[in-house]
Amino acid sequence: MSREQDEKTLLEAVAAGSREAFTCLYSTHLSGLFRYARLFVASPAEAEELIQEVFVRIWERRATLTHISSFKAYAYQTTKHLVIDCWREKKQQAIQQQRFLREAAAPSLADEELIYHQGYQLAQQAIAQLPPKRKQIFLLRTQDELSLDDIAQELAISKPVVKKQFYAATAFVKAYLKRHADWSFGAFCLLALVKLTVKSAQ
Repeated sequence: MSREQDEKTLLEAVAAGSREAFTCLYSTHLSGLFRYARLFVASPAEAEELIQEVFVRIWERRATLTHISSFKAYAYQTTKHLVIDCWREKKQQAIQQQRFLREAAAPSLADEELIYHQGYQLAQQAIAQLPPKRKQIFLLRTQDELSLDDIAQELAISKPVVKKQFYAATAFVKAYLKRHADWSFGAFCLLALVKLTVKSAQ
């Protein structure tokens, strides 16, 4: 019996539902199809997965096997189509990922700006409630970035007084922020406090 006749008999058996015949086809052509797929995909694991899908499709369409002239050509053609499908899917995923990143970036920046603005407003409310001299010292330290010595010299008061007033102002502002915001937002305000007060001078 010729090889063509052997293959035809095997294909007829597979078409009739013989798993034993299908296993024979699988074993005969697996290594060749794997090497072929490996030329087009990134990893052996991906090639193996693709070939498994090839044989799944062949089994699902087994009723048509009696109409093909060469199983090898049929299997390689099926593999080629799956490789192309794989490329298309990856390309589409890359496009969708880029679109997602672009769309996600804008709301993220907007949210950050909103949080920054809210923190700024909350900090200003706290600072506005400080006694005049304490507020002046606090702003000179955080807004103008003067040292305690420079503030003492400018206001003609002792450094210990400046230090005491500044720490009292800082404690009040921190407590205010904690009372008027949840933990995460309050923490953000505290971290941004100096930056926010600097912005108020602009």
